[in-house]
Amino acid sequence: MASPPSDSTDGALPERLARAIALAGPIPVSQFMAAANAHYYATRDPFGSAGDFVTAPEISQMFGELVGAALADGWARAGGGAAHYVELGPGRGTLAIDALRVMARAGLSPAVHLIETSPVLRAAQRERLPQAEWHNTLDSLPADGPLLIVANEFFDALPVRQIVRAADGWRERRVACQDVLFLPVVGGDTLDAIIPETLRDAAPGSVVETSPAAVAAMRVLARRVAAQGGMMLAIDYGYDGPAVGDTLQAVHAHGYANPFEAPGERDLTAHVDFGTLAAAARAEGAVTHGPVAQGGWLTALGIEARARALAAAHRDRGAEIEAARVRLTAPRQMGTLFKVLAVVAPHWPVPAGFAA
Repeated sequence: MASPPSDSTDGALPERLARAIALAGPIPVSQFMAAANAHYYATRDPFGSAGDFVTAPEISQMFGELVGAALADGWARAGGGAAHYVELGPGRGTLAIDALRVMARAGLSPAVHLIETSPVLRAAQRERLPQAEWHNTLDSLPADGPLLIVANEFFDALPVRQIVRAADGWRERRVACQDVLFLPVVGGDTLDAIIPETLRDAAPGSVVETSPAAVAAMRVLARRVAAQGGMMLAIDYGYDGPAVGDTLQAVHAHGYANPFEAPGERDLTAHVDFGTLAAAARAEGAVTHGPVAQGGWLTALGIEARARALAAAHRDRGAEIEAARVRLTAPRQMGTLFKVLAVVAPHWPVPAGFAA
């Protein structure tokens, strides 16, 4: 759940969207989602019990520590040297703090680069990571060394197009408006040509989601990794697609909500198509591993041993630490739905947690 480009206009987003729709007709779901998330992240800190959702780094320090261990291990086996830590949508900076602490123990002290456009979240990050350099886009990332990139719940917040199988072909789902009441409709030109051949004969009403923004970001990052060296870990809820399915959802106050109500006041996300992202990375010359289930990956990296060590050091928190481990790894919690995709330079080793 990362922050898209910030929304610098006034706060009346529903009215602005309603006017735009009244003037030009229904807008694509992707445009509605981009506008809603830009406003949402620009105007609040959505993390934690007082916000709308809790991400893995906020559940337990073990998550960020193992991410840092995986990056440090890959860096060491690739020969070490200077490197840059890059995090996309770093929230409050919790993951970075935990990952960098473990990296430092391994002899790695990379320069820190954060992709963040929300002024609210930048302020929180600056308090915890004053040494960081902030970027509005991927284009300004350094080009003078390997990149160690983390994208935890970043791709799920990038806008998706929804293409629906109608009686006469595949057409785009759009958002209409009536008296500031937003609702999805299907229309426009047929889009059969952009649907993978294996999915074109899906039943009427089926939905295929595509995210040009996610693919574009992955191609830029993979091109950099392939050219400069390094590795990227993309961690998110998703599937090994392409596949059929409507996954657009809204979260508000730790519960699911109608994604077409109150735009800009709730987090809109969609499940990540890891298969398509991996193909995009390979097209830019990078090597991919996975996706693998988050639970198995964390277990392979040693989360059980880390949980035992933490519980021994903090005996009054043993139950809390074990509950966090279960939440991160159990199949019915985050262990199976959340997946990890590694993108590495061609000459870099297979990352820890992935089969050779």
